[in-house]
Amino acid sequence: MSTPAPHPPHRPARPRKPRDEPGVERGYGRFPRGLALRLFVYVVAGHLLAGFLFLLFEVGGGK
Repeated sequence: MSTPAPHPPHRPARPRKPRDEPGVERGYGRFPRGLALRLFVYVVAGHLLAGFLFLLFEVGGGK
């Protein structure tokens, strides 16, 4: 018969940071995190799409 392994000493859990509520400003007039991230992604994707279309017109419009 084997003896059970001793349990590690109990550590108190770290307190969690409160999560931002959806659609609520984070203070000092800052955007909600999800909105700021989405806006950044849309701006980058929009510029990449515009650059690709510009490249297509430049290559296709050769004289």
